[in-house]
Amino acid sequence: MHATDLSVVIPVYNEEAGLAALFARLYPALDALGIGYEVIFVDDGSTDRSAAILREQFQRRPECTRVVLFNGNFGQHMAIMAGFEHCRGRRVVTLDADLQNPPEEIGRLLAEMDRGYDYVGTIRRQRKDGWLRRNASHWINRLRELTTRIKMTDQGCMLRAYDRAIIDAMRQTREANTFVPALAYTFAARPTEIEVEHEERAAGTSKYSLASLIRLNFDLMTGFSILPLRIFTFIGILISLLSALLVVYLAYRRLTQGPEVEGVFTLFGIAFFLIGVLLFGLGLMGEYVGRIYIQVRQRPRYLIQAVLESNEDSKARREA
Repeated sequence: MHATDLSVVIPVYNEEAGLAALFARLYPALDALGIGYEVIFVDDGSTDRSAAILREQFQRRPECTRVVLFNGNFGQHMAIMAGFEHCRGRRVVTLDADLQNPPEEIGRLLAEMDRGYDYVGTIRRQRKDGWLRRNASHWINRLRELTTRIKMTDQGCMLRAYDRAIIDAMRQTREANTFVPALAYTFAARPTEIEVEHEERAAGTSKYSLASLIRLNFDLMTGFSILPLRIFTFIGILISLLSALLVVYLAYRRLTQGPEVEGVFTLFGIAFFLIGVLLFGLGLMGEYVGRIYIQVRQRPRYLIQAVLESNEDSKARREA
């Protein structure tokens, strides 16, 4: 039995403009739950005053606040994994620091877990993002569903709740690149999803560009499925069969019609198409080989500069 009922893990990166608003809503929402909780902020190498503001918040509420400071920028999902390494709650909720997902919704996630679910995902109701971001996320979600067996309606929403058993399972993994909601889904016995409110950013700007989202989904697809490689294998087989038929057809034309030059540009077009397919296949294989290369180097996934916690928390963590 864990002394703490709930851990809330929040990755932070250059969020100084919105942290005060986050504190003002987060702590009252958690106090209203009437359970023991802790909030773990993980600063992902912020270059603004985020780390200093988190230090001040720790000094105000040291009994329920801990701060993990990275010595560089290692990414949102590595920050969440670091939070998992330091949390002690029986249930764990992840939340972004931008207040687009209201902290007041945490109670609803816990209510779903009381019904026996061990993983509660969320779907943003009436998203406040721009048209391009909404549609890009929609099609990326569809592509991910086609290439993996992971069922997530809204993979971009980080407001999620996890049972302790899932957290312990994820802590045993040592993947250099991962996608936390998808990794948790692979360990969940009874996952579910609920709709939650979605608000405009309280302050600052999104740290995810369209290119970042595409790169993240490359990691997701290559990290949780080999289906892209199998699809390309079938494409290669199909093109080989069509090429063999084309050779037979051209040989027949040569025997019946004699030498021809009119089809040379068609052959150039076919050759360029095949070269394009070949380069695409090399790039796809390169994604997988690159993941293997990063993994076998066994470099630290992140480096922690400092952990701000009370003496009691530090002692409990060493004993654990």
